Amino acid sequence: MSKDLSAAPELPKEDGRPKWDNKFQYILSCIGFAVGLGNVWRFPYLCQIHGGGAFLIPYFIALLFEGIPLLHLELALGQYLRKGSIGAWNTISAYLGGIGVASWMVSVLISLYYNTVLTWVMWYFINSFQEPLPWSVCPLNENRTGFNEECYESTAVNYFWYRKTLNITPDIAESGRLQWWLILCLAACWAIVYLCTIRGIETTGKAIYVTAIFPYLVLTIFLIQGLTLPGATEGLIYLFTPNLSTLKNPRVWLDAATQIFFSLSLGFGGLIAFASYNPTKNDCEKDAVTVAIVNSMTSLYASIPVFSVLGFKATTAYWDCLDRNIINIINEFDLPEESIMRQNYTSWISFLNSSYPEKIAGLKLKSCDLQEFLDQSVSGTGLAFIVFTQAIILMPGSQAWAILFFIMLFSLGLSSMFGNIEGVFTPLLELQIVPKSAPKELLSGIICLISFLIALCFTLGSGSYWIDIFDRYASSVPLLVIAFFEVIGVVYIYKINRFSKDVEWMTGRKLNLYWQITWRFISPLLLLIVFTAFVTLQLQKPPSYTAWNPKYEGFPMKEEKVYPPWVQAICVLLVALPCMCLPLAALFHLVKQKRRSKDPSLVPSEVFSCQGANINFSHPKE
Repeated sequence: MSKDLSAAPELPKEDGRPKWDNKFQYILSCIGFAVGLGNVWRFPYLCQIHGGGAFLIPYFIALLFEGIPLLHLELALGQYLRKGSIGAWNTISAYLGGIGVASWMVSVLISLYYNTVLTWVMWYFINSFQEPLPWSVCPLNENRTGFNEECYESTAVNYFWYRKTLNITPDIAESGRLQWWLILCLAACWAIVYLCTIRGIETTGKAIYVTAIFPYLVLTIFLIQGLTLPGATEGLIYLFTPNLSTLKNPRVWLDAATQIFFSLSLGFGGLIAFASYNPTKNDCEKDAVTVAIVNSMTSLYASIPVFSVLGFKATTAYWDCLDRNIINIINEFDLPEESIMRQNYTSWISFLNSSYPEKIAGLKLKSCDLQEFLDQSVSGTGLAFIVFTQAIILMPGSQAWAILFFIMLFSLGLSSMFGNIEGVFTPLLELQIVPKSAPKELLSGIICLISFLIALCFTLGSGSYWIDIFDRYASSVPLLVIAFFEVIGVVYIYKINRFSKDVEWMTGRKLNLYWQITWRFISPLLLLIVFTAFVTLQLQKPPSYTAWNPKYEGFPMKEEKVYPPWVQAICVLLVALPCMCLPLAALFHLVKQKRRSKDPSLVPSEVFSCQGANINFSHPKE
């Protein structure tokens, strides 16, 4: 058995495997896969709640010791073995084949819900052509005697999101109906994904020029516009002013490590698949550093227009608050118009409070504090579909900004979907699930059709609750487990010295001490710490969710509920299914080995499909 684990894989010979048209196309594809919606709606939020610029310290430490080493490892592995995730790990050792299967399963689960998020983006994009924007005003009630009650008690933006888009149920146990408008958008999104991935990298390589570059253009336009808005400076000061005391909180370090890990799309198998289409003589070390740095710089770059707009929204809300108070004071004290302005409001309030305290108390004026409006932090769909859409309404030419914003989100999501689908498509192609004579278009079509049919459950009234579950459980612990065993598999089973020689042969230079130390010790230790901390935090309280319930006494605040036991069981299943692939695959191979050792007639000439008996493997001459 030990011989099997340490045997060196043969270098795959040049075959009819597709290749990237050029190096730029490959780098763009990796960047497009890594740079996704999280760069726009998660990173700025983490900066906001974790001490502004102070968050960048643990973030870049995590990038240096966790993100870049793991990214290099995956790219080098795929490039050298020229196989997808399942084939690559089976080549190293059949006992590690479960890593590839787990990556494949995670890619499947994430593709299902990720494309549904694009469905919401498409729905908003279609509605952005209306004048006025449909989330800017509340609809009338059935009697047309006033505004819709649910909308009036919350806001037009909330109503359009929760009722007109999701038609959300007040509880996860209530499935609700399938929403026909979401089904049509979902079908359109899967059709677009199919057309772009119809022949693997041969088609995604062309589409990536648009989907990866266009978001940078839109971000730049938003940056220019955002910096001209009133309140933009306050938003940026709030974002980047460092509060170093937050670094004492372990949660800050955990969030930095997990953000780097998930942002780079490590453990999905998509990066291994992309790298497998490279020529073996390629500088994968330089590629890894380039992709990681571009990804992190994109997060920083995206934060500037996002917080310029959020600063504008906070300032506008602050001014509205002041204006309402000013009108109430002028009416109560019968003062001349424009006697109280925003600029002298504070001095007037101080004077009136000291002179007429009872009258001022009777007015029940709202507390207007710009800092409180800036503190209203939100991430994910809340940022994209509620906070940002509300800010867009206030901008001149709101229709055009809405159209640009949702095209940008769709492009970001679509380029990430290419990597997810590649992580599903490449292993299936190599495993020859369909005959070699069958066209690639057929396999792509089957994958997209089955995914569409399963994803229909996300268009139910309870669909958004299930997407939160998939996002929280299918793409968290399993990826940490996969990445940990990837490093252990390469360093301690395939052996780091052999892997170093492989990388040296590909890049033409020896690996420096940084890679040796991070791969051997720092990266696996960091992954273990993050995994332990992540699981510990999850177990501290029962898993819960927030429900939109118009009958809740605290409405329009969302009602916090604990998941029912059957939903908790599904949460555990989403975590366990990919993770169990690792021991099950190893156990399956062990049993097979035992059977072969008992019956010599079952022993083939080569124990592993891609391994040779030559342990003293030497690279072919250049």
